[in-house]
This record gives sequence, C-alpha cells and structure tokens, in this order.
Amino acid sequence: MTHPSHSESPDTIIVEVGRDLEDIVPIFLGNRKNDLQTLRDALTRQDFGTVQNLGHRLKGDGGGYGFDRISEIGATLEQGAKQQDYSMIEQQILQLENFLRRVRVIYR
Repeated sequence: MTHPSHSESPDTIIVEVGRDLEDIVPIFLGNRKNDLQTLRDALTRQDFGTVQNLGHRLKGDGGGYGFDRISEIGATLEQGAKQQDYSMIEQQILQLENFLRRVRVIYR
C-alpha cells in the first residue's frame, strides 16, 4: 500500500510492508539501486537484451515485496527494450532512481 505521509517530506513515498519482510526488504531495495548502474551500462552499450531481462525481473519481483511501482517500471523497461526505445528506457531508469530515492518503508 502506498500513500503520502504527513510527517514526511511531501516528496516521500510511503510503502507499507509486512513485518515478515523486514529482514529482506532493505536487501531488495539495495539490489534495485545496484540495478540502476546495470541498466545505465546496458543502455550505453545498447544491450537491449539485458534491459529486457532486468525489466522482466523487476516486473515480477516488485509486487511480491509490496512495491507495485517497481513492477510498473519494470514492465515499461521490458517494453522499451523490446521496441529498442532508448528514450523510454532512459526515462524509466530515472523513474526507478527517483522512486528509490523517495521511498520510505513502514513495517506493519
């Protein structure tokens, strides 16, 4: 569940996640930050296969951890790679970076 919080900056995205994921969500989000560089490198090389595979993985994994926005970005990355649409991919990399910078997790 994603919603704005009154105690956080207006730019903060709050995502509520079950306590049972408390140990693995920070690792999951850290890995997504690593994915940013992988995606940038692949885009520089016009390696659309890597972008497509990573987008597909993000699409599948995001929702399972409670991060539907990561799944949406992954789906668009995958589509952009299939179309070899450099600007679409570049925009989604920025969207992922922005999301990861703004997200705050609350464990319930």
